[in-house]
Amino acid sequence: MKQSLGFIGGGRVTRILLQAFKNKNAHFNKIVVTDTNTDVSGNLKKSFPDIQVDNAFVAASQDILFISLHPPVVMDTLELIKGSINSNTIVISLAPKITITKISSKLNQAKNIARLIPNATSFINEGYNPVCFSPDFTMNEKQMVLDLLRLMGNTFEVPEEKLESYAIMSAMLPTYFWFQWKELTEIGIRTGLTEEESKNSINDTIIASLKLMFKSGLTPAEVMDLIPVKPIGEHEAQISEIYRSKLIPLFEKIKP
Repeated sequence: MKQSLGFIGGGRVTRILLQAFKNKNAHFNKIVVTDTNTDVSGNLKKSFPDIQVDNAFVAASQDILFISLHPPVVMDTLELIKGSINSNTIVISLAPKITITKISSKLNQAKNIARLIPNATSFINEGYNPVCFSPDFTMNEKQMVLDLLRLMGNTFEVPEEKLESYAIMSAMLPTYFWFQWKELTEIGIRTGLTEEESKNSINDTIIASLKLMFKSGLTPAEVMDLIPVKPIGEHEAQISEIYRSKLIPLFEKIKP
C-alpha cells in the first residue's frame, strides 16, 4: 500500500496489528512507532525490523495514525501531537470510551477520524473488528481504511454507540474462556489423552458446539437439553452471576 502508518504506543495492540499486516505481506511506504518505554519499542523493532522507531511528532505526521493508548492518556497525548496532524491525516483510535467528538475537540484540523475496537485474534488475521467513522469521510477514503483494516480479519462498520458493547463481547471475550481451555487441556492429558489429542478434542468440539448453539435453529434450552449429564451444572448459576457482576459494571466503566 502507498500509505505510511504511524503508531502512538507500541504495546500489545500495535504488535497484533503489525503481525496481521506482516502475515498478509502488506507493504507500506513507512511504519513509524513511538512509545514512552524504550524497552517496548526496542522489542517491537526486534520483531519487526522494518519499522522505524521515532518520536511522537514523527509518528503523528504519517498518512494514517493509530492511537494505540489506554483511555486515561489519550487526550493529553492528542494535545501534545496535534501540531503534527493536518487535514489529510486519517486518525484511527483503538481506545474505548474516548469518542470521535472528544478526539475532534483536540484535533479540529483532522476531518477523518475513526475508532476501531481491535481484537487479539487479528494476530492470525481472524479478528472481529468493529469500526466507526466521522461524518466527513468520503466513500473512497472510508473504503481505503476498510481495505486496510480487513487485512486483520472481519472488519465492519457499526454505530459509534455500539463500540463499547463490542469491547465486552468481542475484544475481551477470549479472556473469559482461555484459562478454562488451558485447564481442560491439562485434564485431558491427566485422563489419558496426548496433548495433541486433548487440544484437538477441545478445539473441534467447541467450534461445533458454537455452531449448534447459534446456527442450528434450536433454542438455547433445546441445545442444552441435548446432553443430560452436566458435570458442573450445579455451578451454572454461580458462573452466570460472575459474568453479570463483572461484565455489566465493566461496560458501565468504559462507555463514554
